[in-house]
Amino acid sequence: MTDSFQEHAGSSAPEMPPLVRPPVPDQVHTQGDAVHLPFQRRQDETSPTPAEELALLDEPDQPVELVAAGEPLGPTGRPMPVIPEPRPLATHGNARVISMCNQKGGVGKTTTTINLGASLVEYGRKVLLVDFDPQGSLSVGLGLNPHEIELTVYNLLMQKEVTLHDVVVPTGVPGMDLLPSNIDLAAAEVQLVHEVGREQTLQRALAPAMDEYDVILIDCQPSLGLLTVNALTASQGVIVPLECEYFALRGVALLKTTIDKVRERLNPALEIDGVLGTMFDGRTLHSREVMQRLVEAWGDKVFHTVIRRTVKFSDSTVAGEPITTYAATSQGADSYRMLAREVLARCLDG
Repeated sequence: MTDSFQEHAGSSAPEMPPLVRPPVPDQVHTQGDAVHLPFQRRQDETSPTPAEELALLDEPDQPVELVAAGEPLGPTGRPMPVIPEPRPLATHGNARVISMCNQKGGVGKTTTTINLGASLVEYGRKVLLVDFDPQGSLSVGLGLNPHEIELTVYNLLMQKEVTLHDVVVPTGVPGMDLLPSNIDLAAAEVQLVHEVGREQTLQRALAPAMDEYDVILIDCQPSLGLLTVNALTASQGVIVPLECEYFALRGVALLKTTIDKVRERLNPALEIDGVLGTMFDGRTLHSREVMQRLVEAWGDKVFHTVIRRTVKFSDSTVAGEPITTYAATSQGADSYRMLAREVLARCLDG
């Protein structure tokens, strides 16, 4: 790794200020142990009645709709846009490479990679998923045993005689393929240190796939090391899954610093496609405060779609398939379909 990426310690990136709970006792309503605090509203907005507040608590899977100047507000506190139906494609190719990146683990990167990819396939896109985490969670989540995989993305990176088509395997979703990974990939980070152009290794490996797929989604490891820098260098966009929890919020400044450095020194085309709120629970004060703070800090970069907590995600992982096929009519599946439409409208079909 170049010295430029060893400067994270003591970064000057501004850390997000702490959450401040405004004193609004007249707007707090309780039901048992649940507490609900609406977003701060403009003076011309209408506050919900206590009955409407309690109804929101009883229906956690429904989007929050507060009437403001005739427009319903979504769970991010902003008016929900009308997202058009994605247009069909006559041909495939000219892929957009998108990294799922966050140095904090357990925020939904792998879940989002699998389910966003499957949802994009439902809209007629051809998708390649890249498991770029030595833990191999993406491969496991699609039903593979990492210890039984003969060729992985590690072989593609480190062995010149191995081609992309030698490593790519089909998934259970027609139109969605996978570059699998296992613990062998951990050795690549050490071996690449002495290579010339080490930051562009993955970009070179993915070059043959650019004309075959419409979208390439890279599931990054939870760190900001050389593998993640490789993923960012190979990408045109970044999606940041972010758990709606305060500690997840605090580390985003460092991630943005890394993205800015990669854009400046390695990949001028790199941009942040969006920040995705995950594990959201609108019944809790904490989730709603974090979402409000996220929108204040990132503005329109925050996707209108949020991913709510549901046990169906864990069940689908055990089953080794996306939630869009495991529980096709569930709220989680619908959320990822909406996210796919938003991603297509923002950065693919726009």
